[in-house]
Amino acid sequence: MRHREASGAAGMRDQTLKTGHVRVRGAREHNLKNVDLDIPRDALVVFTGVSGSGKSSLAFGTLYAEAQRRYLESVSPYARRLFHQMPVPEVDDIDGLPPAVALQQQRGTPTTRSSVGSVSTLSNSLRMLYSRAGDYPPGQELLYAESFSPNTAEGACPQCSGLGRVYDATEASMVPDDSLTIRERAVAAWPPAWHGQNLRDILVTMGYDVDTPWRDLPRKDRDWILFTDETPTVPVYAGLTPEETRRALKRKETPSYQGTFSGARRYVLQTFANTESASMKKRVARYMVSTECPLCQGRRLRQEALSVTFAGLDIMTLSRVPLDRLAQMLRPYADGTAPRRADKHPEQLIVTQRIAADLCARLDTMLALGLGYLALERSTPTLSPGELQRLRLATQVRSNLFGVVYVLDEPSAGLHPADTEALLDALARLKAAGNSLFVVEHALDVIRHADWIVDVGPQAGEKGGQILYSGPPDGLRDVKGSHTRRYLFTDAQDAVRPPERTPREPAGWLRLEGVTRNNLHDLAVCFPLGVMTGVTGVSGSGKSTLVSQVLVDLVGAALGQGAADAETEEGMDLEREADIPTVGHIAGPMHGIRRLVRVDQRPIGRTPRSNLATYTGLFDQVRKLFAATPAAKKRRYDAGRFSFNVAKGRCEHCAGEGFVMVELLFLPSVYAPCPTCGGARYNADTLAIRYNDRNIADVLGMTVDEAHAFFADEEAVARPLSVLREVGLGYLRLGQSATELSGGEAQRIKLATELQRAGRGGTLYVLDEPTTGLHPLDADRLLAQLDRLVDAGNTVIMVEHTMRVVAACDWVIDIGPGAGEAGGKVVAEGPPAHVAREKGSRTAPYLRRSLS
Repeated sequence: MRHREASGAAGMRDQTLKTGHVRVRGAREHNLKNVDLDIPRDALVVFTGVSGSGKSSLAFGTLYAEAQRRYLESVSPYARRLFHQMPVPEVDDIDGLPPAVALQQQRGTPTTRSSVGSVSTLSNSLRMLYSRAGDYPPGQELLYAESFSPNTAEGACPQCSGLGRVYDATEASMVPDDSLTIRERAVAAWPPAWHGQNLRDILVTMGYDVDTPWRDLPRKDRDWILFTDETPTVPVYAGLTPEETRRALKRKETPSYQGTFSGARRYVLQTFANTESASMKKRVARYMVSTECPLCQGRRLRQEALSVTFAGLDIMTLSRVPLDRLAQMLRPYADGTAPRRADKHPEQLIVTQRIAADLCARLDTMLALGLGYLALERSTPTLSPGELQRLRLATQVRSNLFGVVYVLDEPSAGLHPADTEALLDALARLKAAGNSLFVVEHALDVIRHADWIVDVGPQAGEKGGQILYSGPPDGLRDVKGSHTRRYLFTDAQDAVRPPERTPREPAGWLRLEGVTRNNLHDLAVCFPLGVMTGVTGVSGSGKSTLVSQVLVDLVGAALGQGAADAETEEGMDLEREADIPTVGHIAGPMHGIRRLVRVDQRPIGRTPRSNLATYTGLFDQVRKLFAATPAAKKRRYDAGRFSFNVAKGRCEHCAGEGFVMVELLFLPSVYAPCPTCGGARYNADTLAIRYNDRNIADVLGMTVDEAHAFFADEEAVARPLSVLREVGLGYLRLGQSATELSGGEAQRIKLATELQRAGRGGTLYVLDEPTTGLHPLDADRLLAQLDRLVDAGNTVIMVEHTMRVVAACDWVIDIGPGAGEAGGKVVAEGPPAHVAREKGSRTAPYLRRSLS
């Protein structure tokens, strides 16, 4: 970063601080075009603009990154190593920037050890309450707070290590088809290829029958093969029949080699624990089953800790109570109205009241943000990004910090309009406490509450990165180049109004009955087919459980496609939430549903080697074009040569990564372009091949829009690029790493991939909040594509909170009426206009406003 050193710098800085503004000069992070900007402190500043315009580059990549850099300069070099440090921003100068706290859209790590209680730190206070004020059994010693945590050696159940579940490999899991013989690979858990053959050959040497169906083998033989911990080493005669092997042993012939046996269970557990290969770990995980820990009954703690109670409950039982009920239980202790026990020491009564009062005050903040349906034990991976961000926000509201900049990334994501009002109240409290709020946001209800708007644009990617407007909201009305303006000011002459449309008639119905999961209990619900359905309801009402879990599970099972959670992450982690079974069934026929597609916000890949071009398959076509050039044919280069994952084509110095990491110990690690290929990822011979005067690295560096113009005459490449543009992703680079994409971008890439093959009809598309991260303009583009899917004879069912999108659906199912235990019922269903008139629906008033 370069800082301007002008003679009047000090005076200018004093002036900035007096006027209460943050002054940015020369911001060039990502697509920002040398931006100069002054924004007020102690205000709600909302950064708007179409998706990919540069809002986050300004708010997070520049302002927050610089605030973090300055703070970390004040701490010791050793402490700096403990932080995840953002890259130093490309900016000339920033003045008047207070310390900053970032609350971003990030999912929790996939482990049950991270929970609502740990993120909010409420669990710490609850453990102290049980330690100092709990009811102990007679004669038991005092336990310290750590003993009430399943994440410490003092507290964790010794049998399950605090997980609540034990994992093992059973005969049923390792031998899924007992009609097969060992030679026919009855022991499916054994490794494939040579290693598995080796184990079978060892059994032949040892005299076991490998040609009798597994089910007919003696029990003692089956148990030894699967469960022995013995590892005998015996001679192996590869390729010989059992009879020939017996003869060779009798004659003491020289064997092919000496082989060491490993029982199937031993192989599975050791491989899972020790392998560094994600694919191997994923493979053996299929043969492991989990059961509730028999010692702690799934409660994760030692018996000594579980024997201590408060209000008649042990700490793990209390941690599974919804937060709204927990607050009700603790309130009498907080205000001193709970019955006093004679055997309680006065000091214990004081401790009880103080800790309970603190817990209640913090719980009230979480309830105000609409999180009362959660429980302290709820693991963070099961939370939506919006829920996790509100959880962090609740913690900050209670922290009573002063003079801080809070940088928030779409805090309204995943929020019903009714819950957005509670969010705005929480933001107002932070501002009233003397803090500044810099919010990246697309929701019009939040934008309308801004004190100051920074509109970035005009388009996305290279066509964005400019400040169209910075000032009070009303001033944006006159900025003609702003797309936000046309949605924000409904009275403007060129305002975007909802189109007049007649809902389509369903072609049939899909009825689910007896649905029970989470807060859904024996629910019956009908989904119309051949139309677009929006499932709404307040946050936590049960929408995602019904659509993304139950519907996907039941339809997937009926089609033989597997369950909702079949799409596993790389490998498997034992510290994950145990699978919750879906109870329910499909009543009647499925009326022509031949295929199920779940278009969710999971990443399209976990490594930088996965990108937009490789995921959609268009890169295969691009590589074929390069391989077909005269120069490539002359050198006998095939399409594989143009993959950066293949040794013959990639740069060897960086192994096709395009960059090398420079470890700076106390400073953020720097990723520098590879000195050999200059970031191109390929070796010089591969880069020498050109198609229309561009090499393969040039193509990966193009945006979707640029590539569409470049490959206009190549239908196989132009078609998928056209679809990507239609879902609003024209600004993304073809080689943009999967790890750099937001959940909303990943979801639209998946949708674009589906749109390329959507001609056959009969597909059920399930989407979970598809407009997350989308500007209203981009949401309209997305709706047009979803309409295309329905018009082609498919069914679209989506969970959605944006009322403009719900109003454009053919059918609406409203779940509620409340969240958690107060939800889980169908409150209203029908065309949008019908649901908008439903008096018991919390969605109705907001839907009415969007339809008017």
